[in-house]
Amino acid sequence: MSDTSPPPLPLDTTDDVRDRGHEVAVLPIGSTEQHGPFLPLVTDTVIACTLAGALATTYPLRLLPPLTFSCSHEHEAWPGTVSISARTLGAVVRDIADSLHRSGVGRMVLVNGHGGNYVLRNLVQESAAGGPRMALFPGAADWEAARAAAGLRTSGHSDMHAGELETSILLHAHPRLVRPGHETGDRLHDDRKHLLTLGMAAYTDSGVIGLPSAAAPEKGEALIASLVESFGDYLEVLGSAARRERRRHEREERRP
Repeated sequence: MSDTSPPPLPLDTTDDVRDRGHEVAVLPIGSTEQHGPFLPLVTDTVIACTLAGALATTYPLRLLPPLTFSCSHEHEAWPGTVSISARTLGAVVRDIADSLHRSGVGRMVLVNGHGGNYVLRNLVQESAAGGPRMALFPGAADWEAARAAAGLRTSGHSDMHAGELETSILLHAHPRLVRPGHETGDRLHDDRKHLLTLGMAAYTDSGVIGLPSAAAPEKGEALIASLVESFGDYLEVLGSAARRERRRHEREERRP
């Protein structure tokens, strides 16, 4: 087990940023929402920051501070949950991307820690049509590969919230954030087709959907390692997109 406190904010100075000259920024996006009685409200933010920090250690990325509020409306039956609208989240992310672009950073990766932030997919989709180019990470295939690499017992569908995956990552990276109770906190409810309409409270009394009893720190370590490896493909795709964009601009500038 390693450290015990939430990941710190990036402490770069303006000179640090200038000297490194990274062309791709990584923005952790978390949430403030219930994660049962044994994980903190900031679990998604901690996971997004942990993953983004691991990526920035491995790849040439400018690590940004996290967004800590997002679209958690399905969790509002539990105290402590704080949400913003999809419209607001989208506007904030666009503003950050535009600001970075004006300073010469034309690509941004959104490291999303909360599955309910559906609007982020549309933001990335729109970025392909022009403006600062974005990517959204991890994707569903990345999570499934990480689950397999870590030997998780549960599927992504069954282990939806505060279960084996999230508890394992916190047990690995920030074990003191995990309170007693995960060993007996299992709740499964695979039939959730009306979740968006009814919210989480229709399917769980504790706020948990998954098997936190199966969590282990070594699984969390393997999950992060697999995701870091998967990310290389995203960086390559962003680089290819940027090169195509530069060639297009060069052709337009040469036209009479």
